[in-house]
Amino acid sequence: MSKTIIVSNRLPIKIAEDGDGYALQPSEGGLATGLASIHAEGENIWIGWPGVMLTDPEQRSYFTTLLNDRRLVPIFLDEDEIKGFYEGFSNEVLWPIFHYMPNYALYELENWQTYVRVNEKFCERVLEAAAPDDTIWVHDYQLLLLPGLLRKALPDASIGFFQHIPFPSQELFRLIPWRRQLLGGMLGADLLGFHTFDDVRHFISSATRLTETNNNSNKLEEDGRTIVVEPFPMGIDSHRFSELSSDGNVLKRVDELKANFRDQKIVLSIDRLDYSKGIIQRLEAFELFLKENPAFHKCVTLYMVVVPSRDTVPQYRELKDQIDRLVGYINAQFGSYDWYPVAYFYHSYPMEEISALYNVADVCLVTPMRDGMNLVSKEYVASRNDDTGVLILSEMAGAANELIDALIVNPNNVHEIRDALLHALNMPLAEVNKRMKAMRQIVFKFTVQHWATLFMNRLKEAKTIQSNTRARLVGPAIENQIISHYKAADSRLLLLDYDGTLVGFQGDIDKASPDEELYRLLDILEADINNHLAIISGRKHSTLEKWFQNKPYSLIAEHGVWTKEPDSEWHLKSGLSNAWKAEVGTLMESYADRTPGAFVEEKSFSLAWHYRKVQRDLGTLRAHELIAALQNYSASYGLQLLDGDKVVEIRSAEVNKGRATLDILHENHYDFILSIGDDRTDEDTFNALPKEAFTIKVGTEVSAARFYVKHLRDVRALLRKLADATAAAATL
Repeated sequence: MSKTIIVSNRLPIKIAEDGDGYALQPSEGGLATGLASIHAEGENIWIGWPGVMLTDPEQRSYFTTLLNDRRLVPIFLDEDEIKGFYEGFSNEVLWPIFHYMPNYALYELENWQTYVRVNEKFCERVLEAAAPDDTIWVHDYQLLLLPGLLRKALPDASIGFFQHIPFPSQELFRLIPWRRQLLGGMLGADLLGFHTFDDVRHFISSATRLTETNNNSNKLEEDGRTIVVEPFPMGIDSHRFSELSSDGNVLKRVDELKANFRDQKIVLSIDRLDYSKGIIQRLEAFELFLKENPAFHKCVTLYMVVVPSRDTVPQYRELKDQIDRLVGYINAQFGSYDWYPVAYFYHSYPMEEISALYNVADVCLVTPMRDGMNLVSKEYVASRNDDTGVLILSEMAGAANELIDALIVNPNNVHEIRDALLHALNMPLAEVNKRMKAMRQIVFKFTVQHWATLFMNRLKEAKTIQSNTRARLVGPAIENQIISHYKAADSRLLLLDYDGTLVGFQGDIDKASPDEELYRLLDILEADINNHLAIISGRKHSTLEKWFQNKPYSLIAEHGVWTKEPDSEWHLKSGLSNAWKAEVGTLMESYADRTPGAFVEEKSFSLAWHYRKVQRDLGTLRAHELIAALQNYSASYGLQLLDGDKVVEIRSAEVNKGRATLDILHENHYDFILSIGDDRTDEDTFNALPKEAFTIKVGTEVSAARFYVKHLRDVRALLRKLADATAAAATL
């Protein structure tokens, strides 16, 4: 029976110091809650670090047994591994870069090497537990290399990865010296999940710019494998927080807090100590609010909880000192003997205390500078069973995409936060209720259980997509089928595109000339009396003439404008006009002038705007702009627009590869047809051919073709085998 293996940096249960010894305690955080239902199913297991450094072999053995009884598999790390892997690379490179704080990043080679080593250690432990049909779900930035390591060992495994923190823009991500290795690790997954669509967009941009990965919508192609990349906004256990609000101990604590802060509005702030949380800016905004609104003195208190985190690290220690000084300054400037504007607490609280604070707070102030999701905002909403309370939320938190009825602010704009505080504290009850009800509907629909189920279902769908794709890949079975039909046929048509099919793309289009091996293969195939070999290309007829003069192939140039049969002259398709070229050419040249690397190629009855040497995203953007600009000309002159591979071409609507193919089929009968192409223009050929024809797309499975191959070299390999079959038949 298959199982799911959850892998994260931390286990949902930790080994913690307890007096003179150690004991098991639940770990904090939403991940443990979110994956509890999946972990509870069948024989599913969870692999991770138990949160403490144990060096005694007997202690390790004892706790391993205890944890294994709960289907938890610990990975023990030594002091150097914790320092280099977790405190070092994870939190001194990935955390600051992914949270848009590159000035805090420290690129230490030794830490990177430790990060690699610990990811390999996780991989070894997973492989010890994994069966071939198991599902593996890897979590977060500490284990970015793990999916790729697992993919090498388990090529057919079902692997999901979820990133719980933001993914940065490619301009920031490329600052990391080991960015390609990190991307390679992530691309080992079948499904990559992020909190927001922006994170998805940033990841795809990095993957397509820094690796050879191809993108088709939200699906990436990596070595012939389809990888799905989608947003999955994480929720919380909403019902748990709602039920806590009715707990007797929580209600008692709520009464105590209300008595302590009687006649005051409570603005709640809860964060872990971190420079990404915007705590300083939040305090500055509250200071500005008090300065400009003296009527609220003694009427409002900022109840600020900061949970200790890494305060031995210089940047964090400095941040804590800043917070301490600013809180002291605000309280000294505005406070009195019976009122402190900021009630500041630097320690963690049990969930019951947090729930009481959620219920007593009139306003929850959540303003991180950058956050993957931020669950505090959702916990506050889920706790407000009476539909009261106002949420002020940073637009830089992933939750802002869902909780649109919060007061959304820019965390860097202290004036905007000040205005939001004033709005929240003066908001009419009817508006408060309306906003909170809308947010509660979202929070209770998209729970953490919903998130986990959605991800796992989508992972299954991703594997189905891969399975369907693999069925169309020209592997040994399909290749044997093609060769078998080829050998049995008496009349064969071989329709071959040129650029991207027979030869690779060149920056200079005139340098993509045939090589000696290609000439040899084509000559062998054409020498068979049963074969009709046709090269059907968008190239100029003069170029094909130069490369294939005196060759006995059929040549079709400029998508069918020119045709040439062996031992004959070039034939121009009749009825075509060039009257449009001067006007359209001027427009296309203007786009080339403002796009470095782009150029216009003039053909007999078409114009091609090439952008293969243009920066990747800029070229695509300009191509889309050009296509939009050419639409009117297309309608006015009866022209056809082609959005090809790094080229936009405009030509007579009467000309395309499909019509040229139909002309060949009209004049001849074939019992074997092979057509291979890599471009969108080749789709016309694929659609024109009978369904039993062997049609093959190069580079992607998204096509009208029956089959696909991954690379140009796969085309050459297939042609070699057909040539070998021809040569073998000739010797009989």
